Amino acid sequence: WAFFYLPQAGASLRRAQKADVGGESAGTSINHSQMLLQRLQELLRQGNASDVVLRVQAAGTDEVRVFHAHRLLLGLHSEQFRELLGNQSEVVLQESRDCAAVFDKFIRYLYCGELTVLLAQAIPLHQLATKYRVASLQRGVADYMRAHLAGGAGPAVGWYHYAVSTGDEALRQSCLQFLAWNLSAVAGSAEWGAVSPELLAQLLPRSDLVLQDELELFQALEAWLGRARPPPVVAERALRAIRYPMIPPAQLFQLQARSAALARHGPAVADLLLQAYQFHAASPLHYAKFFDVNGSAFLPRNYLAPAWGAPWVINNPARDDRSTSFQTQLGPSGHDSGRRVTWNVLFSPRWLPVSLRPVYADAAGTALPLARPEDGRPRLVVTPASSGGDAAGVSFQKTVLVGARHHGRLLVRHAYSFHQSSEEAGDFLAHADLQRRNSEYLVENALHLHLIVKPVYHTLIRTPK
Repeated sequence: WAFFYLPQAGASLRRAQKADVGGESAGTSINHSQMLLQRLQELLRQGNASDVVLRVQAAGTDEVRVFHAHRLLLGLHSEQFRELLGNQSEVVLQESRDCAAVFDKFIRYLYCGELTVLLAQAIPLHQLATKYRVASLQRGVADYMRAHLAGGAGPAVGWYHYAVSTGDEALRQSCLQFLAWNLSAVAGSAEWGAVSPELLAQLLPRSDLVLQDELELFQALEAWLGRARPPPVVAERALRAIRYPMIPPAQLFQLQARSAALARHGPAVADLLLQAYQFHAASPLHYAKFFDVNGSAFLPRNYLAPAWGAPWVINNPARDDRSTSFQTQLGPSGHDSGRRVTWNVLFSPRWLPVSLRPVYADAAGTALPLARPEDGRPRLVVTPASSGGDAAGVSFQKTVLVGARHHGRLLVRHAYSFHQSSEEAGDFLAHADLQRRNSEYLVENALHLHLIVKPVYHTLIRTPK
């Protein structure tokens, strides 16, 4: 990965073909930017005509790196360097070990407007760009970090905490979104132990968390509590964010009997466990007559378990319409555990909206141009196979995840949610180029989807007796 902020390199002679009124050809353009880049690199490497010396000392060590530089070039990018250098011919810069290790790349960027970034170098380079107020490099490294989060390569937890410390809200939100969509993968990695209480508090309330089921989230939280050992108030607040009605009664009994976290903090969630058992014991229709089911505790997250959806891999998705079907549980209540809804799914790679469908003539009989297939956009429609997909007091929220398998787990790159009253997501793959083999939406020329259907309960209005 490299960032360029100078004109594209390459010595070239481009001759303009326009002629002026006198018949003479216009001017010619001469581009020797590559030669300029090479000379600037030599200037930095050899230190010719340098007028300032930078001594960069790594904190806690005797290691000092010396750079013979030019105050004019340093000051072009950095107001901080202009103020720091003043009339001095030599300055000592104290940097962290990580920043000192990449200071040569940082200086080279100031001379050439270009550098190559590795994952482990992103934070120290961003720190140097921030410290010396090099705004273009700050933006470039932040863009690099967000791009690598989308591909699953970046250390999302570490980058999140760094974004918080620097106030980079865009990077913080990117990290948070990646962690939410890939929490199942992150919870099983070494990164999970580095999650701060503040980050955990940001994640637990979210309904867009992607997990196998709610039990997996409880187990991940219990593992975190065992390592972090936070104060009781933090642990109890986290345990109350678990959606216990989404856990089947048999698993709830096992948790109460075996969970160390519940043994220690059980009284803090006793009311939530009772609520869950009551929810599973009655039909949702009956339960909703007496209790409010509009809260987040009764809303499923994006569960990957077979009861809530199915994966669908579409090979060569730019070619033909495809269809499939799958079943989901009617609802999370134990009363509905044996009831299923069948869903039919249609995928079309080049569906044309009504406004773009072929029209052969206007009112005057004049032929109009036909819409081209490439003018269409991908479309995904999810419908119940029968009216059994409707139930009193419940609607169905559909979500489609787009991603790839990463070390045996689903790595989510995009997520689309349907409006509850709709059978399709209006913005589904609106900006995807499925014709391009290296598209970020494709994996080995296949589109990897995971279809999820979540029942959403509504409190029923009781008529007065």
